[in-house]
Amino acid sequence: MRFAAIADIHGNHLGLEAVLADIRAQGISDIVDLGDMVSGPLDARPTIDMLMALDAVHLLGNHDRYLIDRPHEKMGSWERRTFTQLEPKHFDWLRTLPANAVYRDEVFLCHATPQDDETYWLDTVLPGGEVLMSPLEAIEAKAAGVAQSLILCAHTHLARAVRLGDGRLIVNPGSVGSPGYRAGKPHPHVVEAGSPDARYAILEQVDGDWDVTFRHIPYDHAAMAALARHNGEAELASALATGWIR
Repeated sequence: MRFAAIADIHGNHLGLEAVLADIRAQGISDIVDLGDMVSGPLDARPTIDMLMALDAVHLLGNHDRYLIDRPHEKMGSWERRTFTQLEPKHFDWLRTLPANAVYRDEVFLCHATPQDDETYWLDTVLPGGEVLMSPLEAIEAKAAGVAQSLILCAHTHLARAVRLGDGRLIVNPGSVGSPGYRAGKPHPHVVEAGSPDARYAILEQVDGDWDVTFRHIPYDHAAMAALARHNGEAELASALATGWIR
């Protein structure tokens, strides 16, 4: 089994185009999408149109959920902007997507954790804002009850692979479209990938175990940074341009 995992596109259609082209160049036809597809100050409509046309397994991320579970006036700024770009068919499609899924009986898929779509799993935020890898015991506790040998998650935009004590592997493929952000929960903090590349992962089953390849794909990130800046999102523009929040 060999497939690609993408996540956290956030309306970055140029990053998505580059990643899909690289996936095809690797000879891979099977794709899983871990959610947070369109919300953001970029180009939601071409992004969601590409994803709806893609033969892939899609999950509903927390920001996707915000587009369909609350009225427009109670949405965050990213969702309010995205909402105006989408058509009824797009919302209908989002409503069909699951929060979790099992892929080919052997891979468990979730957006953040198996229990909810907003909690960091492989990373922990300290009260001072430092973002560190979570303790193994805390990671394993959230994996309780998941039988599959490979578990995929997203949400933090940070590419990581963690081997559990029983041999199971948890992988976050990183973010296709947002290499940095500022958040307020559970404590104010900043996440920075350190480069503007679009990220995804290739997973391959080899002799009963999982081989992971993290891919960092250059694309026209300057165009996306300019769009974010035009839409009043200076910090996202910095992340898209450099991989750092400045």
